[in-house]
Amino acid sequence: MKTNRSEVIAERTCTVELPDATVVTVAADTPLFTLLTPFDQDPDDPVVAALLNGEALDLTAALEVGGTLAPIRLGSDAGIRCYRQSLCFLLAHAVIRVDASLRLVVGHSLGNGYYYTFADAPAEQSILDRIATEMESIVSADRPITRTILSHRDAVHYFSAHGMDETVSLLRHRNDPRVCVHSCDGFLDVSHGPLVPRTGFLSRFALQKLDTGFVLRYPPHATPHRLGEYRHSPVLYATYQEYKEWGRILGVTSAGRLNQTVVDGTVSSFVRVNEALHEKKIADIAAQIRNKSDSVRVVLIAGPSSSGKTTFTKKLALQLSAQGLRPILLSVDNYFVDRDRTPRDDNGEYDFESLRAIDVDLLNEHLIDILAGRKTDIPRYDFKSGSRTFRGDSITLCDTGVLLVEGIHCLNDALTERIPREQKFKVYISALTQLNLDDRNRISTTDNRLIRRMVRDHQFRGHSAEKTLLMWPSVRRGERRSIFPFQDTADVAFNSALDYELGVLRTHAEPLLRRVIPDSAAYPEARRVIAFLDNFTNIPDKYVPEYSILREFIGDSGFHY
Repeated sequence: MKTNRSEVIAERTCTVELPDATVVTVAADTPLFTLLTPFDQDPDDPVVAALLNGEALDLTAALEVGGTLAPIRLGSDAGIRCYRQSLCFLLAHAVIRVDASLRLVVGHSLGNGYYYTFADAPAEQSILDRIATEMESIVSADRPITRTILSHRDAVHYFSAHGMDETVSLLRHRNDPRVCVHSCDGFLDVSHGPLVPRTGFLSRFALQKLDTGFVLRYPPHATPHRLGEYRHSPVLYATYQEYKEWGRILGVTSAGRLNQTVVDGTVSSFVRVNEALHEKKIADIAAQIRNKSDSVRVVLIAGPSSSGKTTFTKKLALQLSAQGLRPILLSVDNYFVDRDRTPRDDNGEYDFESLRAIDVDLLNEHLIDILAGRKTDIPRYDFKSGSRTFRGDSITLCDTGVLLVEGIHCLNDALTERIPREQKFKVYISALTQLNLDDRNRISTTDNRLIRRMVRDHQFRGHSAEKTLLMWPSVRRGERRSIFPFQDTADVAFNSALDYELGVLRTHAEPLLRRVIPDSAAYPEARRVIAFLDNFTNIPDKYVPEYSILREFIGDSGFHY
């Protein structure tokens, strides 16, 4: 049967709804940037990527199907992520051009930047200057960054030939026959999300030497159009360095190496060592508190959402008991003001992350009474009714007693303003995974906590993944305002991340994420997190000890919450 030429043309067109609700019909291979150019008029908030039917794509991607098209702007969470990932790509490209023998290894986020090292040599200022100059040259050339597809075999061959063993290890545990990569002037890297379309977008960066490594600085979240100042975090830096050394000792520093422990049957041993390192660190913190017990009466424990504060506090209480102290636990959550007094955020929603959501005066009165040895009646807060009640619960602190207070504001002295500093010992909790996906692609601490919270909220609060994803930006804003500014006031930091946990969490989180439909505002994030989890081999729950911090999120903990 002869095909009419007009029918062929019709088959190769797509109908697209644009951001202004205009509907157009265009050729199926039309690049997305040509459709979004009329909506890219703000130089301080440019379009850096696109959403087509809820899927985040490069601007250079060609239309394959019709649907709804929206811009991803630099100032959005997705846009900021795109810019930062693109900077990492630019850095890796420049390093190869300056000295291909240097093995660049990405680390953790630090002070509006990512900490990097070279695997076999310290980062000297002279080489950093050359790399920065090369990055600026690539930016000035405004070279295209393109996304393409390689077969799995070709991708493994390319990265093997270029000495990228961690990337090869990652790919060998993934069975997708198609591997997405980004390229620029012959430089290739595995794609983990859209990048900006041209290097000319990437003018805002700096390299700053730090110890034997350096920080790739990027614009802060609040001002994505300008670089801002670098603010070092010595507490987080020291904590990360300690855990990174543990990773090197254990020989598991990447997702591929973790997956290999599952394949070769050594994962149970690896889990036990991870848990033992946790116990050792908590015991060390307990010993520090015991050594200061003549003056310290209150241990204040804070950290961002899903950092494991509650389980850490219970485990610390056990270790303090072993040190001869008598710990008593107190949760700041029970001092929330009644719902009608709860402040609201800019969107009119209840702002539970605000310090004004806490009855600070009552908390301080109770702390003074408790530390004086007086029997003190403690309230309980009912989150369903939004009210505080007294049910006969009381606390009396003995001479060898120590009060463990847990809450997101505990590092802020305004919360415990009537308690002298010498009586307080502050602990900051975060989940700073030392694993990378490979040498060039990091694992976000924020993503780690998001997945924890998603699993926990479904397990114990009946929340869908969609609900958790939609509320997460608000949670993050509260953390940036109320927690992160105080993290360096801590006396000690504890890293609650377990290097094996993403293999366990994947089993729980992936089915929840797949229930988020394309019409949902949470769909782009759900897709992104599913793609991230695809890098990990499933690890069964049976390997997780009942007193692990991870049990706070997946259930069946030996502790009562």
